[in-house]
Amino acid sequence: MEIDEASLAPASRDVEHERQIAVFDLLEANKFQPIGSPGGPYDLKIALIENRLAFDINGPEYQHRLLLSLTPFRTVIKDYFLICESYFQAVRDAAPAQIEAIDMGRRGLHNEGADRLMERFDGKVAIDHDTARRLFTLICALYRRGPEHG
Repeated sequence: MEIDEASLAPASRDVEHERQIAVFDLLEANKFQPIGSPGGPYDLKIALIENRLAFDINGPEYQHRLLLSLTPFRTVIKDYFLICESYFQAVRDAAPAQIEAIDMGRRGLHNEGADRLMERFDGKVAIDHDTARRLFTLICALYRRGPEHG
């Protein structure tokens, strides 16, 4: 698993920590099977290229680049960034009930992003929800580097 470093935006400590956890969890357990491939394991490189997500997938007797438009993710990513900022701030100085309420919203948006990713992968890559959630975290890290964010 590799993320194109040139595509990454500078990140706060909180965001960098989430990105590291997502990569660790993906390496530990994932379901990612390109349709029509003979089987893995796969090396995956994720990059942002001209406002599209590029997934370079390499495995035994398999090599493919999958490009996905970021447009279907824009709203959920922006909303996710806003609620993450609220969450990180709340963790520092809010009451536990407020933190829990914000975290529920954050998890809901994270699930929405994962569902959208699964829809975009439909017919291209078989993926489970946990893997999609972790990949969505990494997509958010790349998106911060886009024209509106950096």
